[in-house]
Amino acid sequence: MTRPRKAGDPQKWPEACGRCAEHHKIAVRWPDGGICGYCYQQAKRTRGTCACGHEGVLPGRVDTLPTCRKCSGVRLNVDCIGCGKEDELHSGNRCWSCILAMTVDRILSPPENQPPSGELQAVATALKSMKRANSGLTWIQQPHVTEFLQRLAAEPVITHARLDEIPASRTREYVRGLLVEHNALPRRDELSTRFSVWAEQALDRISSPSHRDITRRYIRWHHQRRMNQMDEVTRGTFLRAKQAVTVAIELLNWLTHQGAELAEVNQAHLDRWQAEGPTTRGIASRFLDWAIRTNLIDPSLKLQPHRRGTSPRLDAAAQTELVTNLSHMTDMNPRQRAAAILILVFGQQVSDIVQLTWDNVTVTEELVSITLGTVEIALTPPLDEPWRELAATPTHHQTAAHPNSNWVFRGGLPGQHLQASTLTEQLSTSFSSRAARLGTLHELTKLAPVAIIAEALGYSPATIDRHALVASANYMEYMSVLAPSLCAQDLPLGH
Repeated sequence: MTRPRKAGDPQKWPEACGRCAEHHKIAVRWPDGGICGYCYQQAKRTRGTCACGHEGVLPGRVDTLPTCRKCSGVRLNVDCIGCGKEDELHSGNRCWSCILAMTVDRILSPPENQPPSGELQAVATALKSMKRANSGLTWIQQPHVTEFLQRLAAEPVITHARLDEIPASRTREYVRGLLVEHNALPRRDELSTRFSVWAEQALDRISSPSHRDITRRYIRWHHQRRMNQMDEVTRGTFLRAKQAVTVAIELLNWLTHQGAELAEVNQAHLDRWQAEGPTTRGIASRFLDWAIRTNLIDPSLKLQPHRRGTSPRLDAAAQTELVTNLSHMTDMNPRQRAAAILILVFGQQVSDIVQLTWDNVTVTEELVSITLGTVEIALTPPLDEPWRELAATPTHHQTAAHPNSNWVFRGGLPGQHLQASTLTEQLSTSFSSRAARLGTLHELTKLAPVAIIAEALGYSPATIDRHALVASANYMEYMSVLAPSLCAQDLPLGH
């Protein structure tokens, strides 16, 4: 990422830069005048084809157009003695890519001059081929990363099980992601694995052996079984499972303190336990439902269900203002604006947005369309603008983490999409994603029948029906104010 410029200082640096006309320290003098340090760095990184046909670094300027050294008369060493290519040099007359390759070979070389494992060779190849070599060099030279990689270099074979034996850290998971993304390790569901590890530790908190056995069965035959049947365990499923098990353990430990086994629990026990604690104790009803299905307790027992309360909704006026101002929000990048459109206009959940792939999005010169449910929906100007920017310059595309990623919202970990919680936090500076989504769905149910909205937006009819019950008044006025792109002719293609 380019370092932001400091404000110019005409008193300290009276001579203006010959390119940007700002007052910074002059780093070099070229035919077009004194060049400041910022423009000097930019010149070394400018690549393309000169008018003379030369391809490579174009540090010069002729009639404001980038030109090669020969055409501009600029004297600058950009000839790497390692690979022979023109590029910005790092040190020793070698470019960043060559220095990165040398550093990777040094750090990943096993002791006693043995060849590196096949798994690490795949990572080494990926790192050396990074388009943004400076990012790779910065990452691998961090002391904790260097230490971790050198530790792995001593391993003859690297497996998921071997990595699991190393203390958990972000570096461990990042390297694991690189190994998976570059086919050195098989892909596995990390959230399912994390839940299994967490659950085994959670069992230690249960004081009664009989209750520990019941909880182990609840974890295995309810939560883990469900996760095993999923194509991918979502973060929401992971967190809800942890919460359900945690509250179940609290209930069972309370029963043990009362001198009662689960089979002996009665309604008086449950009423007392729930009355003495927070409302989240109602979540134990998930465990009790399982216990009833497995004939462990009286089927007539029940808890008051956990109620989250009435979530606030963003009203139509606030939504209209946000959509209107999206293209002018300088504090939001294209990725955040694209996500905001899906929430504010189409009522999409953040957890679904982050799982979109480019198979769901079509970008042509004439049209941008996106498939949310089973229907392709057209995005007309200005709603299409952030999607066009995102398609032209996807994030993380110049690192080893996402060499061929199809995710629209790429995450920081290799091969994975952005976490929903991360995107929610990023958007929270502008609006509440939950309040905006609920407000949008509330208003959309005034426009069309439940079945059509559910099909177009990828919701279940039951979910849309709940919003329709509380929605009233005519929605056409809201839609006409919201954006011209949402008029009848811009509704889902084929309708």
